[in-house]
Amino acid sequence: MNTLKDLLKSGKTVVGTSATPEVDVSTLANSGYDFLLFDTQHSPFEVKQLIPSIQLMRGAKATPIIRVSQNREDLISMALDAGARGLIAPMVNTKEQAEHLVRACKYYPLGTRSNSGIKGDWGADVSNTSRDEMKSQDYRNYLDLVNKELVIIPMIETNEAIDNIEGILSVSGIDVLLVGPSDLSIELGVAVDYRSDTYQKSLDNIVASCNNHDVVPGMYFIPPGMDPNFYVDKGFKFFTMPWTGWATEGIRSGLSTIKR
Repeated sequence: MNTLKDLLKSGKTVVGTSATPEVDVSTLANSGYDFLLFDTQHSPFEVKQLIPSIQLMRGAKATPIIRVSQNREDLISMALDAGARGLIAPMVNTKEQAEHLVRACKYYPLGTRSNSGIKGDWGADVSNTSRDEMKSQDYRNYLDLVNKELVIIPMIETNEAIDNIEGILSVSGIDVLLVGPSDLSIELGVAVDYRSDTYQKSLDNIVASCNNHDVVPGMYFIPPGMDPNFYVDKGFKFFTMPWTGWATEGIRSGLSTIKR
């Protein structure tokens, strides 16, 4: 199943971190984070390079999420076939683009995702069974399970998206509406001034719209130097926090207990 989906439905604050194939994801995935986010938009990595890392996450606490570089059906299909159980698409500006995202993520009859066999960690009974070993109804059950449990996340980053937010949020199947902090600030004319009234008022409006549609409001990252609890109190229940600083603190704390 997808524990991330359950957490989102519960109303709890969901916290993840960014990961790459260059780090020990097996440790990160069991460190307490709810998800690991693999980016293919602003990184040199391609989806195929993420497959070994995602495979190492099988059975771990954290859910693998991939951000594709564009809201394209082929890129979405590759990310989901790699084992992502959450999918982020950037620059979703209209209702029609949100509908395209959802359709690309879901199997027939809810969408147009092409089937290439059992992909991802959807529970031992499913993930350890081959397509050839499954009976027809069992395979349909697998497809329905993925349709139900996959976490779908469009990003809101532009004035156009803000103008169309009600239409975007009306699309069935969206779990989180994710703010792209820097791009949104640029569009609002307050580039990376995350404390400005203009920026903060826009965030408040996004949260209010999300709440009206039972969609979780999220931030791709918490702006540097700002308290994550400020955003939690604002209503944001999904975001990433960097892991390196906390890891360094933990190592220093451990070393401080040793007589040296």
